[in-house]
Amino acid sequence: MYETTGSSDDSVEKYGWTSVPHDQSVLLQGVSPWDPADYTIAQMPFPESAGELTSKVASRAIAQKHLPSFLPSMETYYLACLLHDIGTTEENLHSTHLSFEFYGGYLALTLLQEYGAPKEQAESVAEAIIRHQDLGDVGNITTVGQLIQLATLFDNVGGNPTLISKGTIETVVAYYPRGNWSSCFSHVIGEELKLKPWAHSSAIPKFAETVANNKLMEPWDKEKSSQKS
Repeated sequence: MYETTGSSDDSVEKYGWTSVPHDQSVLLQGVSPWDPADYTIAQMPFPESAGELTSKVASRAIAQKHLPSFLPSMETYYLACLLHDIGTTEENLHSTHLSFEFYGGYLALTLLQEYGAPKEQAESVAEAIIRHQDLGDVGNITTVGQLIQLATLFDNVGGNPTLISKGTIETVVAYYPRGNWSSCFSHVIGEELKLKPWAHSSAIPKFAETVANNKLMEPWDKEKSSQKS
């Protein structure tokens, strides 16, 4: 289990500025593949709001089970989770030459400042959004940035599949159906690369194809509806 280190400043921990290894294999070196997070919806408290719910619950499960030192920054993380794909809307994708996550970070920073979020929190969200596709194993990253990478890799390409039990995935998807998420997001990636062949998405090999062929989530990607219980 990885423990964060760094400044004792409360705002650093609260707003997710604690520095952790970028290399997920280092971060997760003490995590057993035989002991995944296994929770019900009721055991994972988080604000119930629209947008990116699968990633939001996945991140809560990962932090709660494997990275408890990340938990103080969850409120800031949820803001990043809600806003991290803001740059992929039809309007935003076509209104700039910037890669979607870079423009998304700018939009999120502006929006949160307009709504009166603390400067440290708004900047943490922007940093995480800008870096959420910055995959690699060199250097460090913030707790919020690392958690959004862990959650989106799990959700979009089936990365680190032993972090969360299949029972937990089933519970989450029954409550918040995925629809055709893998197909939808892979289409957005393809559209961005047609518009902007220089985009940062091009740095991830066969990105759209990998998302479209997400084997971990394939059983649930075509679930159209479900009843909340």
